[in-house]
Amino acid sequence: MMGMILQTCVLLFWVDLGLSVTHPGKGGDGCGFIITSQWVDLVKVVVNLTKSGFHRDLVYIVQFGAPFPEDLQVLLLQNITRGVYMDFYQLQSLRKDTGLHVLLDSEVDLEAPAYESPGFTALVYPRPNPTNLGHLTTTVPIHGRYHRPSDPGTREKVAIKHPKLLLKSDTCEHGKPLLSSLPHKIVYAPCSVDNVSICSWIEVENLQVPQSMALDLPVGDKSLIFTVCGGTLFITILCNLILTATIWKHAIFEFS
Repeated sequence: MMGMILQTCVLLFWVDLGLSVTHPGKGGDGCGFIITSQWVDLVKVVVNLTKSGFHRDLVYIVQFGAPFPEDLQVLLLQNITRGVYMDFYQLQSLRKDTGLHVLLDSEVDLEAPAYESPGFTALVYPRPNPTNLGHLTTTVPIHGRYHRPSDPGTREKVAIKHPKLLLKSDTCEHGKPLLSSLPHKIVYAPCSVDNVSICSWIEVENLQVPQSMALDLPVGDKSLIFTVCGGTLFITILCNLILTATIWKHAIFEFS
């Protein structure tokens, strides 16, 4: 009897050891990666704004100095101001075509001008770059909104803040006491882009981030408002007079 108990204890010991040991071929254990404090100085989030005009791309690159553990998941929380928007329907189409994983925390009115639009938060789930180990990348389209007319030569600058970086590991998720003991802020957010469950994420704070970017958008010239309105009204009246004269000249009227 004692022999069976001893064998069981030894078996459980080896099983537990096998679950906690790092597997070099699979990039290591995600929870062990999070617990280790040295990695904070190595992780880097780069955001590039590409293209020009009203329709741009936000290119996210998350760089880890160590091999990327397979069970480590990354989430970027991007605050979007009222001056720009993301197209929900475009994101859904890109998800089917390219595998883009982005969630929006609220419904976005695509037609509303900037002064009537609230801001929102985009949840971006970057995916590993197969050509560059330890890097996660994703490209998200963003669009500028219509702004009020301003003084001649004025352009509207819409700032894009740097996103927050969240990390999650299934092994840490199953060990609640271990997760709560970490020296990082815990944030609750959807586990994946499917948005079917909520998970605990670790927010990486004190990251060295560059200054916020800005979209430089053209706006209407306020000094031309009376010229444009007057010209539009004149053309409208002129077209109506020409149309009325043409109908009166060529139409056949029958009076009973």
